[in-house]
Amino acid sequence: MASFCISCTAQDIALPAPQRTGGKPLMEALNERQTTREFSDRELDEQTLSDLLWAAYGFNRDDKRTAPSANDHQEFSIYVVLKSGVYVYDAKQNILVQKVKGDFRAKTGKQDFVAVAPLNLVYVADTKKSDSGAADVGFISQNVYLYCASAGLGTVVRGWFEKEEVKAALQLSENEVPILTQTVGYKN
Repeated sequence: MASFCISCTAQDIALPAPQRTGGKPLMEALNERQTTREFSDRELDEQTLSDLLWAAYGFNRDDKRTAPSANDHQEFSIYVVLKSGVYVYDAKQNILVQKVKGDFRAKTGKQDFVAVAPLNLVYVADTKKSDSGAADVGFISQNVYLYCASAGLGTVVRGWFEKEEVKAALQLSENEVPILTQTVGYKN
């Protein structure tokens, strides 16, 4: 597998098509689902990142996603924070749209490992669409947990972050609110 390393030039990232088959059976993934707080700095390859994001909140039918949404508001966006920058996952196009250039991983949480792990996900709610999506972000983050268990990755959901610091780093608008963060990477 090729290493997932992005140059420091501002650019969107076209991801390979997600592999929608394979992985561990559900009961094995549930059995192996766990929280990890020690990560190596080994970067994820593009295929793994594509598969992870599709599992989290991709489209598995024309207009429906892999995670349910209360009243179908679909108010969440996944911000992908990598060493090279901050991106928004465009599930329809399967691309990462670059929002900010630079390494902002450390801004996504208080724990030391957030600056080391190759990937931090920030679940951002658009309050113009809805402000009642707490369950939705739970569905999305659980999909990430199950994918990580299946793919041999570590993950942890985190609520310990400075909301205003995250909003500034991700350059969020007034109606965009970070609700939860999740670190993903290879276990140390």
